[in-house]
Amino acid sequence: MLGLQRGNLMPKLVLNIQKARNIWKDVIRVYRTDAFAKLDADFMKAQETNADTTQIVADKQTLRDLPAQVDTATTTTEIKAVWNDMLGDKPTT
Repeated sequence: MLGLQRGNLMPKLVLNIQKARNIWKDVIRVYRTDAFAKLDADFMKAQETNADTTQIVADKQTLRDLPAQVDTATTTTEIKAVWNDMLGDKPTT
């Protein structure tokens, strides 16, 4: 038995927010691998033509900063809100 009493049959479920953050950061890291590859290719092409690379560098930094943004989230809704379109479609959970 779970120590439940009649009238109180619903056990309290506790979410480990730190584990949820770590899982979501891992998801972001997996998805950003392809985004980094695309941006790296774009950067090399831009360098070959002496084009401006400012936006590419900024986009790469945005992707690098995503995991740190997860650390400030306090709910699962806030955690899942940390995403960027460069990563592609957000996975459903």
